[in-house]
Amino acid sequence: MTDLTPKERLMKALNQEEVDKTPVVSVTQTATVDLMEQTGAAWPEAHSDPEKMAALSIASHEIAGLEAVRYPYCLTVLAEAMGCEVNMGTQDRQPSVTDHPYPKGVDNLEMPADLLSQGRIPAVLEASKMIREKVGDDIPLIAGMEGPVTLASDLASVKKFMKWSIKKPDDFETILDFATEACIEYANALADAGADVICVPDPVASPDLMNPSTFDTMLKPRLIRFAEGVKCPMVLHVCGNVTPILDMMADCKFEGLSIEEKVEDLKGAISKAGDRAVIVGNVSSPFTLLAGDVAKVKEDSKKALDDGVAVLAPGCGIAPKTPVENIKAMVETRDEYFA
Repeated sequence: MTDLTPKERLMKALNQEEVDKTPVVSVTQTATVDLMEQTGAAWPEAHSDPEKMAALSIASHEIAGLEAVRYPYCLTVLAEAMGCEVNMGTQDRQPSVTDHPYPKGVDNLEMPADLLSQGRIPAVLEASKMIREKVGDDIPLIAGMEGPVTLASDLASVKKFMKWSIKKPDDFETILDFATEACIEYANALADAGADVICVPDPVASPDLMNPSTFDTMLKPRLIRFAEGVKCPMVLHVCGNVTPILDMMADCKFEGLSIEEKVEDLKGAISKAGDRAVIVGNVSSPFTLLAGDVAKVKEDSKKALDDGVAVLAPGCGIAPKTPVENIKAMVETRDEYFA
């Protein structure tokens, strides 16, 4: 048990099997300005250039010490491929959707004829292969992508999407189904290209935006279909305090649930998920990793380990200006904890 590779350790943890020590990874975005400067691979170019994407993502493992390589760095790749306009951001600001192809309704929904050749998808798939060749088979690859709820909201616009959930439930469900179909195709392509785990941030599914009853009746069935349709393990990340929907999230058939520090009762979350999913997290990205010092990172990391988290990780995407030393401190804490 003491000679597990990082990949074996993470896969066993997600499969609820015994491990020698808790894996330390980030299932959410990992690029920082420090790492961009050290590698010469920076945003926004690294969002589109597979060589820079690979180099920057590998740095979170080789320089910052995380036990996985996570890529790409935003939630707009699939949205752009399906017709959304995207602002590519800056060195310290992620890309964002700026225009939507279906704000007027779902009558003209049309899947791109060759979805996997659209936009930046080929660059991400090529980066997957480059990363695997560089790091070998012992380091797990975690590919990130927007979830079906967030993708559907990007296609229609968040405002229209939320309005449809109340006033046009048929349109709401139609665009959700459309988005889910695309998500399954892209996720399986990521798995075929080398990803061991798919992390699915789906921020628009948060109870901050959607009523928990809507999550239960309309969102959960699509998330289950998504999880069941993908050939590799998956981690679902929903932003905010997901305590009101955590039980429903655990029903969605994802191997892991990534939660923020806003879920204050980590032990309670682990208990609620039970044997349906493991909990990943939940060291605060903004308040601890970005704004805290090494001592604070170690304190919060130790608490998460004490509470029994299955995978020690940032609670959300690592902020671009996070010091590398703070990321390293998570790994140091785990090593000291199991020494």
